[in-house]
Amino acid sequence: MVNPMTETTPVVEMRNIKKSFAAVQALKGVDLVLHHGEVLGLVGDNAAGKSTLMKVLSGAYIPDEGEILIEGENVHLTDPLHARRLGIEMVYQDLALANNLDITANVFLGREAISVQLGPLRVMDSRRMELESQRLLERLKIDIPSVRQLVERLSGGQRQAVAIARATAFDSRVIIMDEPTAALSVAAISKVLDLVRELKAQGASIIIISHRLEDIYSVSDRLMVMRQGRKVRDAPITDSIDDFRERVVAYMIGARDDFAGATAS
Repeated sequence: MVNPMTETTPVVEMRNIKKSFAAVQALKGVDLVLHHGEVLGLVGDNAAGKSTLMKVLSGAYIPDEGEILIEGENVHLTDPLHARRLGIEMVYQDLALANNLDITANVFLGREAISVQLGPLRVMDSRRMELESQRLLERLKIDIPSVRQLVERLSGGQRQAVAIARATAFDSRVIIMDEPTAALSVAAISKVLDLVRELKAQGASIIIISHRLEDIYSVSDRLMVMRQGRKVRDAPITDSIDDFRERVVAYMIGARDDFAGATAS
């Protein structure tokens, strides 16, 4: 694993990102830094701007102003495919899995391995994709008996694991997870959080959006809080869980703001 303290160049840096939708200013000049091998927790109330900011980073939205740097290189993301080519993957809350396909087909959906191509005719390399999918699940310690199992037959936690595995399958630099533990059982939440820890141990750089503060506390190195389109807190997580929860709520409701002259303790 790459130690983020030894890295001089962040894997992602977003500077002064602004985004409006008609008269609504969703992002009001937001900065974000993600280091190598770091898990960044991103929290905020509804309409705080966190999902909009991540959609900018994943190429779904083009910012009105601001800069995005990947490994120190200034980039102008044009769409999600462009972001994906740069190694930025987003796992959405709805997972975007094809229920009628098996795990292998979902992992390689849109990126199928081809064994033979004759003009417009292409033959998929099913065996190679199956073996690579199995190796991927084993590497991430995901316990699913067969990669030929249909996604519709998986539990909620297994489905989330497959979506995360798909995001990591093609040398991703950054993995963005939108509410990865929402609507899961306690046991499934534990397994998803273990998967996040495993990804971090393997050097992944991860951003997690979540309303579950205990999950953020459990796996994140650093916390960023947004409120009304602005960043109001950005600091390593060092508190006890009770102090952490109380402090985060204060930032979310506007009682504290590190970037408006308030003094952080």
